[in-house]
Amino acid sequence: MNWMLRTIAVVVACVWCSPLPAQSSPWRTGRFRWRVSQPILSVAQERLPRSEHPWIAVKDPSIVRYQDRWHLFCTLRKQQQGQGRIRIGYCSFEDWPDAAHADWSVLDLTMDYHGAPQVFYFEPQRQWYLIYQAADDSRGLKYGPCYSTTKTLDDAESWTKPEPLYVVPDGEKAGLDFWVICDDSYAHLLFTSLDGRMWHAQTRLSDFPNRGWTRPQVALKADIFEASHTYKIKGEDAYVTLVEAQNGKRRYFKLFTAKQLSGPWSPLAASRNQPAVSVVNVVNQDTSWATSYSHGEFLRTGYNQRLEIDPQSTRILFQGASDREYQRGGYGDITWRLGLLDLEASP
Repeated sequence: MNWMLRTIAVVVACVWCSPLPAQSSPWRTGRFRWRVSQPILSVAQERLPRSEHPWIAVKDPSIVRYQDRWHLFCTLRKQQQGQGRIRIGYCSFEDWPDAAHADWSVLDLTMDYHGAPQVFYFEPQRQWYLIYQAADDSRGLKYGPCYSTTKTLDDAESWTKPEPLYVVPDGEKAGLDFWVICDDSYAHLLFTSLDGRMWHAQTRLSDFPNRGWTRPQVALKADIFEASHTYKIKGEDAYVTLVEAQNGKRRYFKLFTAKQLSGPWSPLAASRNQPAVSVVNVVNQDTSWATSYSHGEFLRTGYNQRLEIDPQSTRILFQGASDREYQRGGYGDITWRLGLLDLEASP
């Protein structure tokens, strides 16, 4: 009798600890509910690097947890026009309450346009990568998907100058919001083009970062806009992409899933009535500082090139703005701030 009870206990424990979402989980039903934090970071912080022109926005976050600290890379935007207006910033902190007191650094990559970074550790080469969009006229580098590397994540001065993942052919548009995720054999590049399309290209891991890329092909066509960020779902043979959409003068998120990174991609929470994240499914929206939920990064279970997320412990770091902030001028005038979204349990 005792051995039967022990067996039952083990079975129950295994089921309880399984990483696979239950059938009632929003990862199955597409019905997500979120709770938004107060702003985590804004340009009002005194610790942002001193500048002749004021900073206006902190946006496009990418973040990893490494050696018991968060390492955050993002776009910092100034008010002035011309060179140096958009830069990539870095800060590190132990926990979220410490973020507002973190010291910032600006990466010395190029004075030409660069932004929308993604950070990960590429295990085959034992070094860190930043993937981002950039141009560098001083080095003859036209706009496109670029990368920098370092062996020392917390040294902002150690990143190499931008190099192209591939040279965009003349006459073709490069896209934007470039994102790399790897499986056992290939590195996959995904990006959007502001016209309802998400693109995919790939190269062998041995050829990464700048050899052998296939010509980009459309992997998803839908009512989407920009900033597709793609992850492996822990415990499942499946991927998910979190992509930004527009609803009038507001931004919100949609989710699509696929068995392979080249697609086909199927909607999971991908309509205005059933979004991944918007004002309709944030449970404390009445007190939220944001009505636009934009450019989100899932917090990953690790920091390597596989970009795994845990469906049972889901958080999103995002850039947000109120209707007043979003509509105060042109896109470059929006005073984006960063906040967290925590997945609420199903009712």
